[in-house]
Amino acid sequence: MIVGSDLARARLVSRSVDVISTHQSPSGAYPACPTFSAYRGYAWLRDGAFIAEGMSRAGEVEGVTAFHEWCAEVIGAREGQVESLVRRAAEGESVSPAEMLPTRFTLEGGDGTDEWWDHQLDGYGTWLWALAEHTTRHGAAVRGAERAVKVATTYLSWFWDQPCYDWWEEHVDQRHVSTLGAIHAGLRAAIGTGLLDEAEAKAAAEAVEGITALVEAEGVAQGGHLRKWLGSDEVDASLLSCVYPFGLYPADHPVAVATVAEVERQLAHEGGVHRYLADTFYGGGRWVLLAGFLGLNHAAAGRREQALRYLDWMGAQATDSGELPEQVSDVLLAPGRFEEWLQRWGSVATPLLWSHGMYLMLADALEVRS
Repeated sequence: MIVGSDLARARLVSRSVDVISTHQSPSGAYPACPTFSAYRGYAWLRDGAFIAEGMSRAGEVEGVTAFHEWCAEVIGAREGQVESLVRRAAEGESVSPAEMLPTRFTLEGGDGTDEWWDHQLDGYGTWLWALAEHTTRHGAAVRGAERAVKVATTYLSWFWDQPCYDWWEEHVDQRHVSTLGAIHAGLRAAIGTGLLDEAEAKAAAEAVEGITALVEAEGVAQGGHLRKWLGSDEVDASLLSCVYPFGLYPADHPVAVATVAEVERQLAHEGGVHRYLADTFYGGGRWVLLAGFLGLNHAAAGRREQALRYLDWMGAQATDSGELPEQVSDVLLAPGRFEEWLQRWGSVATPLLWSHGMYLMLADALEVRS
């Protein structure tokens, strides 16, 4: 099979749907990776939302609806916790990161028992965004959605400006621009559902305005690109999401153009994309799902050939059985750090369902069908 051929692309679309469907839990959850030691048995809202978006675009309505119903149950069940957090915050009490909602859950929807870097706000925004995309696209009815949308919206409206871990579960003391972009998109989506009452919608709109103002004032570096976090001039590949699909800035906005260009200049290498320059996780390899984000941004800007190049690089990383890994280790930023992670957690996560979800999203953007 020639990598980059129409047939190879179509086959990997079909295989990606199969991999994700096969590993979806009976509960509806999408496990991050069914075999990787540190991820096995857990589902993340962030990963799952992007996986669901890829499957929704591929027309897998039933499975995606089941995922969103699982999320709705998981989030709705934490209504009392959110009410308590909001009440304490309103009274001026400090709330620690350890007391916030989890970022990952067991496949049955419970809190994890292992230690983890758990306070991440972006997943809740990403889920709200993905839910709205799916229900708008397919007219799907998601059981429990109204309660969960209200809970997630209230949580984000109150705590959007609090530092938390980033996509990579690092730097809990910073406010990350990619996190702000996810919350911005999620709250906009929640307002658009019509499920919020007047007070909830008003609070969400005020948070959206606050994020817009904060990013404009502190989130753009001197070079005109978005910052990894407020106060840093570094870039991070997760910033690509702020342009597409989250739309914090449209693809033709100068900040968007500068951000995509700077991420590509610093972090892209022959079709693959590193997370950030100081990355040492498994030596700092190139991530398959990030190639998907960069390809999506090229597609959104009308650069089809560049987008296809990233899609084909993603496809070239598939194993003989058609499984996509989390990252590849042939070009490393910190090769001396690879072995310690191999000894700690074993081989790189494969299959990573998020990688397959991003392949489906980019394939759809390029009208590649199975």
